[in-house]
Amino acid sequence: MTPALDLLKKHRAEHRVHSYEHDPKSASYGLEAAEKLGLDPQQVFKTLLASSEKGELLVAVVPVVGTLDLKALAHAAGVKKCEMADPAVAQRATGYLVGGISPLGQKKRLRTFIDDSAQQFATIHVSAGRRGLEVELAAAVLAEHTQGKFAGIGRG
Repeated sequence: MTPALDLLKKHRAEHRVHSYEHDPKSASYGLEAAEKLGLDPQQVFKTLLASSEKGELLVAVVPVVGTLDLKALAHAAGVKKCEMADPAVAQRATGYLVGGISPLGQKKRLRTFIDDSAQQFATIHVSAGRRGLEVELAAAVLAEHTQGKFAGIGRG
């Protein structure tokens, strides 16, 4: 069990857990999940951490088939600019390892932004807090349990 799954169970949030055998040589954790679980990559989202010019960490949830638009994230967060957070800082702040960072159940509550493309699907998949473990849930459920805001932060 991971903190992400504990949080969903505690709140009786509707979700499904999917696991697969993670290959440490995989180039992309998210694309690996989509491939091994037979999922539409558009519905699989990765969790990235960015840092504002003031050092505030922000969580960005974007499709694995795209990239994070740092300018759009900065605009959505009301800050001047953002850059990708140092992986070691991201791991310390969330309590998860890179490749298994979940937007749910993080050690510290960080402002979270979810790409608005997530709203077009009945369910999406995000990391459940460990490499090889994904959780399927409605985008609205993810937003509710992260206090996330939807914004156009992804680039196709």
